[in-house]
Amino acid sequence: MLLRSGTLTASDGEAVAVDNQTAASGLVFVCEHASAVLPPSAGDLGLSPEALSSHIAWDPGALEIARRLSISLDGLLVHQRFSRLVYDCNRPPESPAAMPEKSEIYAIPGNLNLSPAERYARTAALYVPFHDRVSTEIARIAGEGAKPVIVTVHTFTPVYFGKPRAVEIGILHDTDSRLADAMLEAAAGGPYRVERNSPYGPEDGVTHTLRLHALPQGFANVMIEVRNDLVRDEAGLKAISAYLADLISGALERVA
Repeated sequence: MLLRSGTLTASDGEAVAVDNQTAASGLVFVCEHASAVLPPSAGDLGLSPEALSSHIAWDPGALEIARRLSISLDGLLVHQRFSRLVYDCNRPPESPAAMPEKSEIYAIPGNLNLSPAERYARTAALYVPFHDRVSTEIARIAGEGAKPVIVTVHTFTPVYFGKPRAVEIGILHDTDSRLADAMLEAAAGGPYRVERNSPYGPEDGVTHTLRLHALPQGFANVMIEVRNDLVRDEAGLKAISAYLADLISGALERVA
């Protein structure tokens, strides 16, 4: 059914969830594309089941990686509970990509020609509570005497517009590269092909969460992208999560 509101009701629950809220490390993991779930008010946005389960709807494996990192490094995790097709919480409201009319090869009928009122309603329902919660948790951690470190966790498709991607792990940053530099140095010669600002970079608008919550306050930060074919089973998830945990913990020792 093609609906388009995308707003939430009480029965839908909150737009955002928090795991490991009593974490003591100061690490704040953020997963903006954790879920493929559409709120009932959005219907199916005119998309097929195949499209709704694909990478355009969410980042497969990202939430599981983030949860494992949260546990192993004793960090808090904030994650979105609804699909980025309704609102991509790693984009500001003014960005066309916040409520995309097309994602890769898929047109999204339920996002076509949204009125200003419809865009505002989705922003108020999904984006605002998500980033308010991230801000609240960061402020609480800072107020308790810890120095927050923001790490956003994503995955990406191995083939994009028909072109294979060789990079396996991307370490992304905006104007503050301290944590990324240390992670990239540690990754040199390792078991994965790790690249800086790949397959996306700040010029693609993907560092919005870092710009909003880390850069203004000078908090160390990084964005991690993992090719999703590497985390499709338990063995892959375990290996990647352990590898990233080592990179992050080692980098923090150098940056602190």
